[in-house]
Amino acid sequence: MSVIDLGGAILRNIDPETAHQLAIKGLAFTPLPSPPADDPILHTRIAGLSLPNPVGLAAGLDKNGEALRGLSRLGFGFVECGSVTPRAQPGNPKPRLFRLTEDRAIINRMGFNNAGLEAFAGRLDNRPAGVVVGANLGANKDTEDKAADYVAGLQRLAGRASYFTVNISSPNTPGLRALQGREQLDDLLGRIDAARPTDAAARVPVFLKIAPDLISDEVAMIVETSIAHRIDGLIVSNTTLERPEILRSAHASETGGLSGAPIRRFAEKALRAAAEAAQGRLPLIAVGGIDSGAEAYARIRLGASAVQIYSAMIYEGPGLVGRIKRDLAARLRADGFSTVSEAVSASR
Repeated sequence: MSVIDLGGAILRNIDPETAHQLAIKGLAFTPLPSPPADDPILHTRIAGLSLPNPVGLAAGLDKNGEALRGLSRLGFGFVECGSVTPRAQPGNPKPRLFRLTEDRAIINRMGFNNAGLEAFAGRLDNRPAGVVVGANLGANKDTEDKAADYVAGLQRLAGRASYFTVNISSPNTPGLRALQGREQLDDLLGRIDAARPTDAAARVPVFLKIAPDLISDEVAMIVETSIAHRIDGLIVSNTTLERPEILRSAHASETGGLSGAPIRRFAEKALRAAAEAAQGRLPLIAVGGIDSGAEAYARIRLGASAVQIYSAMIYEGPGLVGRIKRDLAARLRADGFSTVSEAVSASR
């Protein structure tokens, strides 16, 4: 077991939110070695981004961009930080983060707790060179015009992030998921498009993160609206409000978004719907229940150009990143693919 995986095992015996904060401090201040070079077969491109591998970190771990240097040394192909809101906010009352250990799952109702755009922008100014870093944008809980908050984030962080993610699918901010409805989504994405630089050289990709609880017709509408407003890709998907009957943990009835292994079938269903609607017109990034190279490969074959992980690392440790990459490279070669992009949608 590596030192970082041993640290993860220790943190699993501490209160979840305290463990989270300690993990961020450790990643921020512990000098980690640079990861080994990635297998060339894993190099890929998505929405113009050149990635050394297609395994990214999902938003939520580093909400304030505090540990980007340490995270960049865990072997990810890209790192997404946030969600960040224009103004700092404390989030929801504690306790608000729960381990469902028996289910290899997490429930959170954090509520976009973060230090705000100004602190976030300063940290992005000092991010490590050569690392693809995404900024996940949210809206303040008490903002009436939530679309304006996303525009503010896009403008304040312009030139500081490799890409942006518009997060309208967290279940822990009242009214946020309503932005996935047709009329509000059209307004939001229209304003996002208008706020982006007109100079092509200054534009970076903007992705939209959606919920796994949508029906196929809703996903299809989101795909078409995203294409109409020049969104560069979809992240499929966020945490779910569903509670599968298979859950065994005493925390299963806690309110909030469920992530981890039990969300897999919901995330896969949403990915299938998005891939069917997009027909290759819109790149997809898969999230939710990915805990192995086999699962990452399955999502790629279903239509994802890249994947993101987070909850699985809480149980498997940071060494999971390297294990996924090695297994993914082996599976690509075994099936005769020479690049990740060749395998995208191979199972559809």
